[in-house]
Amino acid sequence: MGLLSFVGGIHPYDGKELSKDKKITEYLPKGDCVYPLSQHIGAPATPIVKKGDRVLVGQKIAEASGFVSANVHSGVSGTVKTIEPRMTVSGTKVNSIIIENDGLFEEMDFSANVKPLDQLYREDVKDMIKEAGIVGMGGAGFPTHVKLSPKNEDAIDTIIVNGAECEPYLTSDYRRMIETPNKIVAGLQIVINLFDNAKGIIAIEDNKQDAIKVLTELTEGMDNITVNAVKTKYPQGAERQLIFANTKREINSSMLPADAGCIVHNIDTIVAIYNAVVEGRPLYERIVTVTGDAVNECANYRVRIGTNIQELIDAVGGFNIEDPAKIISGGPMMGKALFTLDAPIVKGSSALLCFREDVVADLEPSNCIRCGRCVDVCPGRVMPNHLADAAEHGDIDEFLKCDGMECCECGCCSYVCPAKRHLTQIIAGTRKQVLANRKK
Repeated sequence: MGLLSFVGGIHPYDGKELSKDKKITEYLPKGDCVYPLSQHIGAPATPIVKKGDRVLVGQKIAEASGFVSANVHSGVSGTVKTIEPRMTVSGTKVNSIIIENDGLFEEMDFSANVKPLDQLYREDVKDMIKEAGIVGMGGAGFPTHVKLSPKNEDAIDTIIVNGAECEPYLTSDYRRMIETPNKIVAGLQIVINLFDNAKGIIAIEDNKQDAIKVLTELTEGMDNITVNAVKTKYPQGAERQLIFANTKREINSSMLPADAGCIVHNIDTIVAIYNAVVEGRPLYERIVTVTGDAVNECANYRVRIGTNIQELIDAVGGFNIEDPAKIISGGPMMGKALFTLDAPIVKGSSALLCFREDVVADLEPSNCIRCGRCVDVCPGRVMPNHLADAAEHGDIDEFLKCDGMECCECGCCSYVCPAKRHLTQIIAGTRKQVLANRKK
């Protein structure tokens, strides 16, 4: 029997050997910390502190301003310096709370938030997750309490923990699975217990055999959790592809995973759920992989959200070249290239990738040669070449007719294109335009 997988996909160089054996180490920030009020999908949080206020580690400093929003908590103790727009990894300025770090890291009393699990009702657990400010930490940043509140809870029968970590270079989830598997399993059990008919799947790419072994042994005898080995292929960790690989259920852009009876959580998100419900700790830190051939050392850090990116680069000994060609927040396929290091780590920051050379900078795009490679690798089963043509000609009707909104912007088409066309970017621009038009 073949490994669980999906149609299409690619096998890029993964670069994981640079950091996969680097154990998670804690990094405590030395400078000021910046907390954007919008680190999530939905409405920005509203500040509940003001200039001059003293705050503690884990203290709520901004409150969700609606159901689809998320609380923000301080990762340091210190004094609120100001509230003003600051640059973020997305390249936009976002209203942010700046805290002058006193270096003491005095914590709130988290024990006051803890109750035995058997004394918690389901709504209590959801409230704890909401209060903790937990969002999807794989990059999307969708508020977790919203994801755990589908319209038809009885229809949810599968909770999938995404341990694929299919993006090249990223190893933070892998280290979590190796070092804190107990929290992953316990966090998954917490989510499973929110639904009457649910069972859990921990899906791990087959290039992580030691993680598969650890979690398989840990879940032995549990009739409600299965560890599945999925094929090592990008984008195996994308929500739609992971659901199809593990359940053979298909969803499209007009559907939510819950419409197929599934809820998918990232590894770090599941650990954050455990921390909130069992330890009473809100989300104020995450694991970040710092890697690439342009840094002196590679690392997997447990980092306080709000930490300055330049400070984290300095922590690994800085750059080994005067001017790195490319620095990316997130993975090389779907991450964002940074033009400044004066930005904070946020809830969705999985990695900082630093490269000596920009391997695509000198590649001039040329005309499509109609080879069909982009069609072969597209996990959304659309025709990227045709969509790009429609997009470039401003033909929105043709773009929609050819299922342009089914593109997940994974980058597979651009990766294999021999003409070096920027297919993903062209299609993404038109998708953004369509979504903006729908909001009018």
